Amino acid sequence: MDRATADSFGRIAGVVLTDRTAAIVDGKAQGHTTPPPAKKVHLSSAMARSEKSVVALLHQRKEKLKALGEAYSAGDTRVAVDRTSVDGKKATMRVTETTRLTYRKIRGDEPEDTGFQAHHELSFAAAGNGAWELTGIRALDEMPQINAPAPAAPEAKAAVAGAGDTPNAPEASVWPFPQRLPKDTTTGLNYKAMAEYAEKYWKNYNPDYRAYPLGTGGDCTNFVSQALKAGGWKHAPGKAGDYTKWWYGSDTQSDSWTGVNEWSWFAQNSKRVKPLKYAYQMEVGDVLQADFDRDGSKDHTMLVTYRDSLGTPYLTYHSFDTYRRSMLSLSVMLPLTKWYAYRT
Repeated sequence: MDRATADSFGRIAGVVLTDRTAAIVDGKAQGHTTPPPAKKVHLSSAMARSEKSVVALLHQRKEKLKALGEAYSAGDTRVAVDRTSVDGKKATMRVTETTRLTYRKIRGDEPEDTGFQAHHELSFAAAGNGAWELTGIRALDEMPQINAPAPAAPEAKAAVAGAGDTPNAPEASVWPFPQRLPKDTTTGLNYKAMAEYAEKYWKNYNPDYRAYPLGTGGDCTNFVSQALKAGGWKHAPGKAGDYTKWWYGSDTQSDSWTGVNEWSWFAQNSKRVKPLKYAYQMEVGDVLQADFDRDGSKDHTMLVTYRDSLGTPYLTYHSFDTYRRSMLSLSVMLPLTKWYAYRT
């Protein structure tokens, strides 16, 4: 494959992902950040139909969010090629998407913007005469971004029961907006420092800590543990496999530092958190966990770094790396997910 064709692969990825972002912007998104691909690289007919359906779905999602009080006034998507491989008449390319969305000021105190980095794998097939067709695009992150197609319904699985010192946190409801439950200001914890840490390192990881990126188990709980420590959580030394302990060392760390369920068990056993009945009771510095497939085993950990006057929490997290995503957009995007909210 020549360099021009490889560059066109990257450009068509940028065009497709930018079009998706434009579909959720209430107005006109920023134009393509790269030139259109050469004519010898194009969407297959099936892919063109698929993307038309995706864009229509995203328009519907935009209108649903707008009706609930959230909209984006501008969007910007950029794509970086990570690697390309060719095997005869087939090729694959992995890319990292960086998207920024500006919140429309509906109430006036929404955050300035939200952003994320997401990873995709694109499939191409040779179409003759040196041309290539884009035949598929697959998200590599477990948690879908706001400009992505709706995720498939999770497979039904047997519930994983907690017992003894592995307590199950109660599921948190996402409706209705409850009465505010202010945080205890006498804990000695610095919730602002937790949020500032997360917002500083959401995209550019702190080199003082080991990272567990895509394909290595995910970095979400590791990242939240770092933020909690920045806000005053103290190490609880002990064996790495003892989830009643919580610590980070030069060579390894406790399972509860990086494990989603182990963190929940530690946090509840140690009384450092209190489960909340409603996700919208969360304040800055509180933690949200998700069980995508509803089997009782939690899959993802996030930190609240902003809260608006209406009571909407905004989450910042790793894997995939995201800045100030609203609880509203999460619940609209993932209606079948079980949520677990913790007051820290």
